[in-house]
Amino acid sequence: MPAPKRRHSRARGRKRRTHYKATLRGISYCPNCGSPKLPHRVCPNCGYYDNKVVVVVKKKESSAA
Repeated sequence: MPAPKRRHSRARGRKRRTHYKATLRGISYCPNCGSPKLPHRVCPNCGYYDNKVVVVVKKKESSAA
């Protein structure tokens, strides 16, 4: 298989890469508490998945000093 005879310029390589864009991840909302979460994952806010408690989430204690 032939190899390139000369190196491509930076502009030429960057023109080709303009279509490689990062996409936003899908966000769904927890049916139990309504907070945003990633789909097919346990809710980090309440610990529910598929309307069942999967993880017991500890609440952060606020230090009112």
